[in-house]
Amino acid sequence: MKELLFQTFRHEETERAPWVPFAGVHAGSLKGYDAIEVLTDADKAFESLMEVNRLYRPDGQPVIFDLQIEAECLGCDLTWAKDCPPSVSGHPLDGSDEEPPVTPCNCKIPTKESGRIPFVLEVMRRMKEAVGDTTALYGLICGPFTLASHLRGNNLFTDMFDFEDETQSLFDFCNRVCMRMADYYIEAGMDVIAIVDPLISQISTAHFEQFMSAPYTELFSYIREKGVYSSFFVCGDATRNIEVMCQTNPDSISVDENVNLLAAKEICDKYNVVIGGNIPLTSIMLLGNQQDNMKFVVNLLDSIPVKKNFILAPGCDMPYEVPVNNAIGVAQAAIETDMVREMVKNYNPEEIDTSGVVIPDYASLEKPLIEVFTLDSAQCAACGYMMNAANHAAETFGDAIDLVEYKFIYKENVARCVKMGVQNLPSLYINGELKYRSIIPTRAALEQDIRDAIEQCKK
Repeated sequence: MKELLFQTFRHEETERAPWVPFAGVHAGSLKGYDAIEVLTDADKAFESLMEVNRLYRPDGQPVIFDLQIEAECLGCDLTWAKDCPPSVSGHPLDGSDEEPPVTPCNCKIPTKESGRIPFVLEVMRRMKEAVGDTTALYGLICGPFTLASHLRGNNLFTDMFDFEDETQSLFDFCNRVCMRMADYYIEAGMDVIAIVDPLISQISTAHFEQFMSAPYTELFSYIREKGVYSSFFVCGDATRNIEVMCQTNPDSISVDENVNLLAAKEICDKYNVVIGGNIPLTSIMLLGNQQDNMKFVVNLLDSIPVKKNFILAPGCDMPYEVPVNNAIGVAQAAIETDMVREMVKNYNPEEIDTSGVVIPDYASLEKPLIEVFTLDSAQCAACGYMMNAANHAAETFGDAIDLVEYKFIYKENVARCVKMGVQNLPSLYINGELKYRSIIPTRAALEQDIRDAIEQCKK
């Protein structure tokens, strides 16, 4: 019910929490279309989104969930997959980390005719006409920090230390792109403009305040002046940045399972900002059963002390292969909470079996072992850039190190995370020691850690 979501944005108490399924490429799975089809073909995208609307009965619904729309228009190379959105594989501003990022003259703000923007706008208009009276529609835009990283690559994390003025200019350019995209999506009828910036969780609060506070404050003010609501969407462990995010004055913030929702909600309530989240994408939605999903949602809703300023949603874009019965279970628990609470009151989820997990003998390793724990580096931007940092190190050190990625989308890797005590994704371990948790290392820092580990292995 669209009005239920609007009541929440107006900070009114509601009869239940509004439900917003972030079904991006997962929508295609409902009709047998792969990710490429649903992100390029307007007819297939529209058909899939209508199926989401029919099956999951959302109060609000994103139209297209693809953080590479803007990057593609600006010259980034994409690698496509059939079960997830494309990933950025070529960065037009990439180069030496010893030279500042310079936005070239051919890097122009996209028009409504650029790249796949016409496809997105067509689907938005068709969805608005079909369900716009009953469902609040979200237009998703790649946030300025993540967009800058798409353009510059991993060098961006060094640039913030070495080339502050040039980096701020790049962020300002990306913010202007966000504003223009907001114009296009508002004109197409979107009720909520969500700025999706997963890499905000990977920077320090000091860097957020230095580089992002002013652009984001300007951006949310701009969206508000246009008469629509805004959402600040972040993935990963953004705990340290929740307060500074609130200070930029968005209407809402959306977080994933890496964030303690109740603690974050206390901060958001202080600033009267709505918070949304944070149903786990893999351990519950993808790998759990329907009862697991129902039980989690009931427990989450029951933990919210005051029925206001909260939106129930997955932590991020739902994986393509989430079983439809699991998502239907979430929807039922969201809409018919009392009945579902009774259904699952005696249900106890199975404990994760870690008996088959073999932990390396780190003390006896002949060379350093780098382990990167990700949601999935092909699907999650923050995980992708963490993995890129590790891959760059592997190119530098070659056979002197071993590198492995553990993707959380597989049950055996969930068990490994439990046994090793991995608390947040992405995380990078060297010889079993946590080195980087939800923060992308600079090339120099990671290489020094590896050199230290090589020396340790020699002893």
